[in-house]
Amino acid sequence: MEFNIPQSLKLEHEELHAELTRATRVSGKIGDCAKAVAKILHPHFIKEEEYAMPPLGLLSLLADGKVTMEMRDASKKENKMEYMHFADKLILHAQNEEEVLYPASILVGEYLKLRRIE
Repeated sequence: MEFNIPQSLKLEHEELHAELTRATRVSGKIGDCAKAVAKILHPHFIKEEEYAMPPLGLLSLLADGKVTMEMRDASKKENKMEYMHFADKLILHAQNEEEVLYPASILVGEYLKLRRIE
């Protein structure tokens, strides 16, 4: 079964990476800090794109309860049950983002607007 990274995630990742790359070209402290961040984030981006993001292409199917027999049996057939557990963790991660992290980010932004801190 082929996993495709959701387009929204792929575009977001590409945009973040491009913006960070631009920041590394700025002279002075900003560029120096951006280079340090890029050095740390580059391996993270690679791992996300190779391991974490492709299975997320299945989330909409899983959320709709559209689990195929191929999906159900692949882990068992290949005796790799840890990947079935990994899929469960990915679903919980996505739910955590939608239920906690996104609303929290919005609240932080709203708070900063009220305090006029930018």
